[in-house]
Amino acid sequence: MSNLARVLDCQGKYEEAESMNRQALARREKVLGPKHPDTLTSMNNLALVLDSQGKYEEAESMNKQALARREKLLGPKHPSTLTSMSNLAGVLDRQGKYEEAESMNKQTLARREKVLGPEHPDTLTSMGNLALVLDSQGKYEEAESMNRQTLARREKVLGPEHPDTLTSMGNLAGVLDRQGKYEEAESMNKQTLARREMVLGPEHPDTLTSMNNLAGVRDSQSKYEKAESMNRQTLARREKGLLGPEHPDALTSVYCLAHLLANRHRYHESLVLYERACAAYRTVLGKNHPTTRACRQHYSEMLASQEQDRFAHSPKIIDSGVSMRIGRGSKLSRGLAKMGIGSSKFSLK
Repeated sequence: MSNLARVLDCQGKYEEAESMNRQALARREKVLGPKHPDTLTSMNNLALVLDSQGKYEEAESMNKQALARREKLLGPKHPSTLTSMSNLAGVLDRQGKYEEAESMNKQTLARREKVLGPEHPDTLTSMGNLALVLDSQGKYEEAESMNRQTLARREKVLGPEHPDTLTSMGNLAGVLDRQGKYEEAESMNKQTLARREMVLGPEHPDTLTSMNNLAGVRDSQSKYEKAESMNRQTLARREKGLLGPEHPDALTSVYCLAHLLANRHRYHESLVLYERACAAYRTVLGKNHPTTRACRQHYSEMLASQEQDRFAHSPKIIDSGVSMRIGRGSKLSRGLAKMGIGSSKFSLK
């Protein structure tokens, strides 16, 4: 049951995954008791799918319960306890509780370095998570440094083509983009994409994430034709792939393409895509999910920009004095990064 729930979660079928995880948790509590390690694993998995849906308060509460029980049952340095700490840090980050998230990640990293060693894969996961929360706070120099260290260690320990190494490359490219280091970010994204295509295949979700990220950095550089072409390719592959057109990854492609078209003043096309993304996000993630709210905000900004365009081109107006761009791609990049879109989540299940 837990394995099926994990598959449903990966497919973006969050309501079904939540229901399945709740059933698994209830049965394990009844049969094994509330403190059995398998019961705590079910709590952890339920917290993760709640997190995926943006139900952050409930996910935080569930993670705290799982962490407290694991600390009592297994001890504060047990690998499962440290996984709970890592997952709690993640949900704190996604709520904007950055100081708490940073502190929790630093504690987890310090314990993993002591217990598992500085080059253990779980330790490198904590380094990656800490880099992400630094990125979320706009501490880009620190985030870049941490990402570079994580990447170097993963290349040494796991090899240059391991999926975790490629995740570190993708996250480093993202923080370079958000600092305006576009040429280096584009180069890094191209390398990541090429390796993922070779290792994982052209249709793998991680490969498509790299395509989406490469389109984003081209948008940031005003390479709109190349960015649009890449966005459309990514969207087409995501729609026909295993995850389907309603999966959040596919909706991210719709969202990013809508934003790019609005920047090019192609408002009618952008309007159609924004309406699709907003409606689907509302259904899949819920109306209060941060991504849903951000999409609605960008949609409103696009409508306002469209009106400004009309005003500026009116023959009665000599100079409107208003800007007709929604914003640079880097602004969208920063916003998506804070919601965990385009960056890989390292937390372990």
